Amino acid sequence: MEMLRTVARAWKIADIRKKIIFTVVMLLIFRVGSNIPVPGIDRDILESIFSNEMGIFGLFDLFSGGAFSNFTIFALSITPYITASIILQLLTIAIPKLEALSREGVEGRKKIAQYTRYLTVVLAFVQAIGMTIGLFKDALRSTDFFSVATVVIVLAAGTAFLMWLGEQINEHGIGNGISLIIFGGIIARMPSGIRSAWASYQDDQVTLLALIIFVIFAIAVIVGVILVQQGQRRIPVQYAKRVVGRKMYGGQSTHIPIKVNQAGVIPVIFSMALLQFPLTAGFFWPDSAFANWVTKWISPYGDPGVWVYAILNIVLIILFTYFYTAITFNPQNVSENMRANGGFIPGIRPGRTTTEYLSKVMTRITFTSAIFLAIVATIPTLIQQFTALQISFGGTSLLIAVGVALDTMKQLENQMVMRNYQGFLK
Repeated sequence: MEMLRTVARAWKIADIRKKIIFTVVMLLIFRVGSNIPVPGIDRDILESIFSNEMGIFGLFDLFSGGAFSNFTIFALSITPYITASIILQLLTIAIPKLEALSREGVEGRKKIAQYTRYLTVVLAFVQAIGMTIGLFKDALRSTDFFSVATVVIVLAAGTAFLMWLGEQINEHGIGNGISLIIFGGIIARMPSGIRSAWASYQDDQVTLLALIIFVIFAIAVIVGVILVQQGQRRIPVQYAKRVVGRKMYGGQSTHIPIKVNQAGVIPVIFSMALLQFPLTAGFFWPDSAFANWVTKWISPYGDPGVWVYAILNIVLIILFTYFYTAITFNPQNVSENMRANGGFIPGIRPGRTTTEYLSKVMTRITFTSAIFLAIVATIPTLIQQFTALQISFGGTSLLIAVGVALDTMKQLENQMVMRNYQGFLK
């Protein structure tokens, strides 16, 4: 209810209302494009390809909101952009020139964003070629160069357009554009997932108890994500009194609000994107020995691949949680800013000791959020592997959807607070 009241208050403000409308329109464009088929495809053959369980390709269909299985212009979704972002962020640590760019402020970030776009287009073309001449080759009405090139260009252009769409939301709308596109795809899949689960129950493939357990699990995930996302560790800070001229400054007590889950749902998205990368071998050689090996040993639908996938997913989520937290929160900078303004943590010496204390606190609370994200994202994979309950919006989907919704509401509230401050100054 509080979320609805926040949206209602924001809707009354003209400039924020324009941003909300712009964001909604961009997401509608994404959903319309997700239903525009790629030219030159035989839809009957395409339907037969996915007539059975999608298996490893269910991950790609999740990110694309169903565009992958329907082979529409957004079939590649935003996955190449996420993979490119991961590669660039890792290279920023390894390459001194990129590290220097990241420290140059706005201009440096713009340059890295430009490199990310270039790499996204390259990865999009690679995946588009694999899908066209590999997995969907039998669905092509014509296999001449022009027909194949048309499909490849359309798929790569679709990813480039989604990347632009996300950047437009970042600039003119509300929330993180890339996350909202993934959110839109997940939400669009929920009705079909509910219908599929109900059909399985009517066909006696799953029991009523299994459905009830899943509903309880879904509610627990939603409540857990909200608690972790909103949770904070408040570190008290005391500012010393100082006299400047005839006035006395400082002396007040405040706190540093450190979020329990500083990284949000980014680690889960990054982990899924990275684990999808070896599965793209199925695009180029869907029936090859290598593709079968990947399906058996790495995919969440293989045996023992489901266990390998689960372990890798847990490890990557934990690593990305620490990695992204280190990017967004720098204990040394916080310590130096406090020291420059005469602030200190009671019982902790300013300087290096404060930095070590903040690092220790961040390490502990980040471990809690990392384990929570890993458990919620992994358990549904194991449940679906060993039960007949196959629902497209499992724990990972709920985790991403709820997390993105909370982050968007937070940005909306920040926009309202900033507007109130500007109105006060005027």
